Amino acid sequence: MHETAYEITTLTPQQPTPNHGMLPTEIPPGVQRVTLPGGIRTLAYTPTQAPPAPPIPVAQPIPTWAKTTALLTPTIGGGIAAAGIGLSYAAPGLIAMTDALWAAIALIAAAAIGVPMLLRIGRTTAGRGTTPITQNITATGMFGKANGTINHH
Repeated sequence: MHETAYEITTLTPQQPTPNHGMLPTEIPPGVQRVTLPGGIRTLAYTPTQAPPAPPIPVAQPIPTWAKTTALLTPTIGGGIAAAGIGLSYAAPGLIAMTDALWAAIALIAAAAIGVPMLLRIGRTTAGRGTTPITQNITATGMFGKANGTINHH
């Protein structure tokens, strides 16, 4: 790399600031009058820098879960609406079915109580059994007096 040495000239603060013998129209682009940290004013090359461009937003891809959710939302909402409509149509039938179920439960309860009672009643009458009775009747003549005996065994 080749470096060229330039002599830097400065003015003391008491001296008026010259244009180094140049008219303001003759100053080349990029050269400006600057004040150095020591208070000395001089001409210096200041490269013009454009302000940094704002970053260009990069389009982000839509996440898969967001796409899936967006696609399922109308489906789920439609399913819930259909279920509500179906229940509203089925409500009278459901009420009738619950009434029938309560009737069936009452029948089962009555059978659970009634059948053992009927069986118990049937056993008590059958448990006694029959008592054999023997009857002997005797009579003399057609219009005679009849005598009889009854025997329980």
